[in-house]
Amino acid sequence: MSAAIDFSKTNSSTETASPVRQRIVILDALRGFALFGIALANFPEFSLYDFLHEFFPTGSGALGYDTVARFLQALFVNGKFYTIFSVLFGIGFSIIISNVRRRGLAPMPVFYRRMVVLALIGFAHLMLLWSGDILLLYALCGMILPLFDRCCQRTILISSVVFLSLPVLVSLVRPLLPFSLPSLLYDSWWSVASSVGISEDNFALFLHDADSYADVHRFLLQGAVERCWEFVSSSRYFKVVGLFLLGFYIGRSGMLSSLSSHTRVIYTAIAVGLFVALPLSVVSALSSIGYVSLSPFIASLLYLFGVYPLGLAYMAALALLYIHLPDLRIWRFFALTGRMALSCYILQSLFGVFLFYGVGLAFGGTLSLCETLLVATAVFLVESILCALWLRFFKFGPLEWLWRILTYLKIFPIR
Repeated sequence: MSAAIDFSKTNSSTETASPVRQRIVILDALRGFALFGIALANFPEFSLYDFLHEFFPTGSGALGYDTVARFLQALFVNGKFYTIFSVLFGIGFSIIISNVRRRGLAPMPVFYRRMVVLALIGFAHLMLLWSGDILLLYALCGMILPLFDRCCQRTILISSVVFLSLPVLVSLVRPLLPFSLPSLLYDSWWSVASSVGISEDNFALFLHDADSYADVHRFLLQGAVERCWEFVSSSRYFKVVGLFLLGFYIGRSGMLSSLSSHTRVIYTAIAVGLFVALPLSVVSALSSIGYVSLSPFIASLLYLFGVYPLGLAYMAALALLYIHLPDLRIWRFFALTGRMALSCYILQSLFGVFLFYGVGLAFGGTLSLCETLLVATAVFLVESILCALWLRFFKFGPLEWLWRILTYLKIFPIR
């Protein structure tokens, strides 16, 4: 089927005739690339592998395919693609503000409407499909960005560094506080879970054994509280705002419209990722498979100097490749899903429910991590084919179209 589809022939505005067009290509390609990595990161939870897995004891010497896969996933995937996606969100904010001002409109009402709609989509996703939703947090954190619209570039960059560094400070201060918000949320999570019949004994395979959507929804209710606990315990909101601001800084710098003029910055980002972030990420990855024990403070430091720079190095490496080889078909391939990122993100959840939960094919809990990652890759390829077919006939993805209408309060033709 895929052999019959020319990924370069879609109803797309991603030709490379001008710097603006080029910027759209690389942005959409990066967004699609990030979406692929997000599928690799999320599907182990969809497949219930993460719920069932028990780490090998430190020093046990046990080494199998899944152990290697967990190590490689922690090293090259976890946190890196979420970093890219978050930075791209901030870049998108700068583009929206610029475009709205160019049309003579007030940008802030438009942007806040956009965030409200995204929050509603995220809330529906969280409560109806998957507890691992990130859209609601993105929308809430995104509402902070207009506060920095009138700030100079230096202030935005410094603010980004401060927000990204705050989780390290939190890891030091939290043990000294007389109360623990993460502990309160953790207790609330299990209280809600208990009220809907979920315990530690049946948690891992509850979704596999779900006979109806009502059972799935019971799990999602407690999952929403669990998600709040995850965000607070990991200080995720600080991380997201910091990455948004970094993206906003990059977007306002004009770097993306003239990549070839910023090769020094690009090479620097790649070098930092290769020689600083990658070694530090190896330590974090070893911790994820139980071979190294890290304190919360050290883990936060490794995240700050390992995960973020490595994710940025991915972006820089792709940008450098794009500068030298702008006509590669891979850019249009990733740009297809990048143009429909919101629709594809939700579609990944639909695939996850159908493939792994008891209300679908019930493969959850039956696959190894290696098999799960292969399924995630296959799902992304199917999404790419569907996007190629869709964009032959339509200008926007279905959710992107709805989001655009509700943002600008006017009907846009979809074809």
